[in-house]
Amino acid sequence: MQVNGPPGLVHPWPCLVARAGVKIGWRSKRREKLAKAIRIHETGGPEVLRWEDVDVGEPGEGQVLVRQDAIGLNYIDVYFRTGAYPNPGLPFVPGMEGAGTVKAIGPNVKDFKVGDRVAYGIGAIGAYADVRLVPADRLVHLPDEIDSKTAAAMMLKGMTAQYLLRSTYQVKPGDTILFHAAAGGVGLIACQWAKDLGATVIGTVSSEEKAKLATAHGCDHPVIYTKDDFVKRVREITHGEGVPVVYDSVGKDTFMRSLECLRPRGMMVGFGQSSGGVPPLDIGILSQSGSLYLTRPTLMTYASKREDLVARSQELFEVVGRGAVKIEVRQTFPLKDAAEAHRALEARQTTGSTVLLP
Repeated sequence: MQVNGPPGLVHPWPCLVARAGVKIGWRSKRREKLAKAIRIHETGGPEVLRWEDVDVGEPGEGQVLVRQDAIGLNYIDVYFRTGAYPNPGLPFVPGMEGAGTVKAIGPNVKDFKVGDRVAYGIGAIGAYADVRLVPADRLVHLPDEIDSKTAAAMMLKGMTAQYLLRSTYQVKPGDTILFHAAAGGVGLIACQWAKDLGATVIGTVSSEEKAKLATAHGCDHPVIYTKDDFVKRVREITHGEGVPVVYDSVGKDTFMRSLECLRPRGMMVGFGQSSGGVPPLDIGILSQSGSLYLTRPTLMTYASKREDLVARSQELFEVVGRGAVKIEVRQTFPLKDAAEAHRALEARQTTGSTVLLP
């Protein structure tokens, strides 16, 4: 299968492309059934998101048919829409995260049955639809206490926070960490989780309103980067020592200055690029800045095995279930208005989690 995208760009999640070959569509054994979905026929701005009828086929080997109740909006959806990440072939249905109910199962699916409540946050793209096929090994069972809208708001973002804080760098009691975009979907979850782990959280935000929101979700020191120098503030808060880890999903606009916030042998974790990709880097700067570590992780790698996916989701369900992390759906859009949702996301007009409703 040909992968479209910028010349020379290696797909960050190769197994996603492989899985994305599942056909879009579901044809009932009793009658033909059309689903509604957002499809992209050419990469570009939000205007390329088209609301269309799609045929859905019966679930094949290892597949589950899910009637979706809610779909998560994530910045990675923008990357696929614009072509920053290669797509699985045009036209395609974007989206990585959703929750709903099992309507049918394919051959050799043993862990799920019709009527089960399920959610997913990684796997084949194609979430922007009211009905879709999902690889069974990418689904998890939803606990009774978590509703579908909450699940769709937390699966990708919550498991991202989980692997960042618990695996990429294991946050410990007494750590002071820097988390960029602290009022975003991942940021609000990560601030709460880091506080539960005993850390002090410094978080960058763009406005007073977002500073208040981040503070209410566990951020000890919100820094409004449009007014204050976040490097200076980090040095003041840490008495000149710097932080052991910086979590940065912003990319180009913050990367180099984030390195200045690290203490010797600190870790720079770049897990997104909402402001654009980081330019080529002379790795000598890592040694000059104190023998720093640099990583560019993805959830797809950290949850590539079924057992890892289940374990990470279960830890997420545990912290949400006991109230240590509260998931707030702060914006909802009808699925057919996905273009409007993308415009709001790119304009930094959203806070916390946003959900699309079929």
